[in-house]
Amino acid sequence: MNNKNSSFQIKLPVIIFSTLAAGILIGATMANPSSNKDTVLEGITRIKEILLQVDQNYVEEVDTDKLVNSAITGIIKELDPHTSYIPAKDLEMVSADLKGNFEGIGIEFNIFNDTLYVVAPLSGGPSETAGLQSGDKIIAVDDKNIAGIGLTNRQVHENLRGEKGSEVDLKIMRSGLKEPIEYKIIRDKIPQFSVDVSYMVDDEIGYIKVSRFSATTYNEFMEALNKLKEQGLQKLILDLQDNPGGYMDKAISMADEFLKDNAMIVYTKGKEKRYNSEARAIKEGKFEESPLIVLINEGSASASEIVSGAIQDNDRGLIVGRRSFGKGLVQMPVPLQDGSELRLTISRYYTPSGRSIQKPFGENPNEYRDEMNYRYEHGEYFVADSIQFEDSLKYTTSNGRIVYGGGGIMPDYFVPLDTSQTSTYLNRLFLSNTLRQYTFSYYEKNQKMLENMGMQGFINNFQVTEKMLLELTSMAKTNNVEFNEEGFNKSKELIKLYSKAYIARNIWNNEGFYPIFNQQNEVFNEALKLFDRAETLARK
Repeated sequence: MNNKNSSFQIKLPVIIFSTLAAGILIGATMANPSSNKDTVLEGITRIKEILLQVDQNYVEEVDTDKLVNSAITGIIKELDPHTSYIPAKDLEMVSADLKGNFEGIGIEFNIFNDTLYVVAPLSGGPSETAGLQSGDKIIAVDDKNIAGIGLTNRQVHENLRGEKGSEVDLKIMRSGLKEPIEYKIIRDKIPQFSVDVSYMVDDEIGYIKVSRFSATTYNEFMEALNKLKEQGLQKLILDLQDNPGGYMDKAISMADEFLKDNAMIVYTKGKEKRYNSEARAIKEGKFEESPLIVLINEGSASASEIVSGAIQDNDRGLIVGRRSFGKGLVQMPVPLQDGSELRLTISRYYTPSGRSIQKPFGENPNEYRDEMNYRYEHGEYFVADSIQFEDSLKYTTSNGRIVYGGGGIMPDYFVPLDTSQTSTYLNRLFLSNTLRQYTFSYYEKNQKMLENMGMQGFINNFQVTEKMLLELTSMAKTNNVEFNEEGFNKSKELIKLYSKAYIARNIWNNEGFYPIFNQQNEVFNEALKLFDRAETLARK
């Protein structure tokens, strides 16, 4: 599986019904208006009157569309933090991650020194067919210069994405050539993968990393699980760290593969009875009895919490890591006539033991958004005992273990955040894009040598040298990152490991990246030591 175009960004937590379910529910909403109909109509009338008065009589010209958007924003602010309004111009980009594909030219890109580089043309995509190569610099799109203009990721998407079948003209500078090359590319559907990687850690333990729950996640997961079973899978690590959620039905289908028939997975309750639902295991899963460990952290939310909550409450596997985000609300996408979309919270979901794991909203919206910083400052990332749970929110699992609601899934085994090798200097290497820029440059200059090593040979034998570190820190200076000896020495081993991992990713995609990257993943490394506990749960 080519997962080079999988996501590495942390996104806002979201859980929504699938598109089909949304269509059914939207129809029901329109056909059965609420008992507050008169109040709603009065409110619409007041807003309409105000807009007409402003448009006709205000002293200056106004942007009516901007006023409408401001009014919508004001309404949304009075609801929960996860109800949202997405303007039509932003909807395609926002929705692309969940759809499982988008339409465009099919490249993995990065912006180095205000220039758009092709990191790799995606396998089978139109850019690969046209002949684009790793290292190509895109300097113009449809005769419009895009080099040296402060290019942003959003502008790249706006220029390169487009409807399947549409044409785009690119002007490329390629290493070794003095004159630019021109390409005419026909856009096409480009798949996006949500299972970042799957591989065997040793002869028995398999690892699957899921970055979000998109329309294709369940199929990708089954493909990965079947592949690992063919390779001798006996024990599984399912990594949901920093997975912000997505489609609820895909999370339910995944959980069903681990749970025996009729085991509760999740249920929902809303103000309207039509939004009440219950999901149970209904099929013979592919991995119902073997030892299972699920990795979570503060970035695991929503659909990730459905899976980990179902596994924990049914005593099916061991949850390892740090407390999850705490989002227990379900959104329904409501398409609006102008092409925009309202994502409206319609119900709460509950884990099998009855827990609502939605964390409190708080009076100030900023408190909710900044709660991750609060956890960090109050030591929760480092000491499990710093987390206080209310006795009134105490629940029990199938085997009588105590679990708590009211704010995320607390793991069975807590792993503190390891900051012993992090530094401001290391952070600046990432934020300035220097680490990615240097490793891409190294790959370009040494591609044949690296490929001849083979992936396993590279993982086992390649060493980041002092000369390479000197080249990296010199490049950092050109990116306005001044050398800091104390920070460099503190983070030196991490810098070497990240450099090696990103070089591997340029050649072998995520299959080369994660076996190296996970060497510094403290949650993953602790999980490897805990399969005796996971086996005990699997036997009960």
